[in-house]
Amino acid sequence: MDNKVVLITGGARRVGAAICRRLHTAGASLMIHFRSSGDEARALQAELNGHRADSVALVQADLLNAGALPQLVAETVNRFGGLDVLVNNASSFYPTPMGEITERAWEDLMGTNLKTPLFLSQAAASQLRRHQGCIVNIVDIHADRPMRNHSVYTLAKGGLMALTRSLACDLAPEIRVNGVSPGAILWPEDERWADEVSRQRIIHATLLKRVGEPEDIARTVAFLAFDAPYITGQVIDVDGGRSLHI
Repeated sequence: MDNKVVLITGGARRVGAAICRRLHTAGASLMIHFRSSGDEARALQAELNGHRADSVALVQADLLNAGALPQLVAETVNRFGGLDVLVNNASSFYPTPMGEITERAWEDLMGTNLKTPLFLSQAAASQLRRHQGCIVNIVDIHADRPMRNHSVYTLAKGGLMALTRSLACDLAPEIRVNGVSPGAILWPEDERWADEVSRQRIIHATLLKRVGEPEDIARTVAFLAFDAPYITGQVIDVDGGRSLHI
């Protein structure tokens, strides 16, 4: 991955940070987007630049502002001279029970999980085409296996799955577009998921009988980005077999 340039959204923490570390270790230069996780982003930047100087830069933006998305691409190109890979990782996640769905929740969940990947991919397409690059979208196994009380999130991720396949058609042959659908990797930072009984129920429904690690997602992203030149339009479930047993 030497001399390859990656723009990743929501890369400061959790799975996004694992993806950053994996791609950087393999030699890529990174533009890490963050919205409010400034402290984590700067710490990650310092860590990675400590291994390879001037190889990581940061960009702050509210992804719900579609007008600001081309600037993320422009800043990446200005800093590193091009763009080879776009990783649409940033996501909002929370329940929206029927009867309690608000327009604000709709705009947030649809905006972060579907609108942003579409418009950011559009903004990045000319640069990616120039470099025979690729897009990797972080989807979710619940995109086609709905989770109770999460209808808007499920709809958004289902749209992202469809978008992945659609963009693969529209941007071929110069740009490959694929997706990764995590299963139980990290528990959401929400007290609703703190109950050990609920967690064990999910683990029991996973064929490998354990949760995964952020590194499992990072390895798959790296594979699709740099070791899969004849794969496009695919979404890989990384879920320990849970999607076969829901």
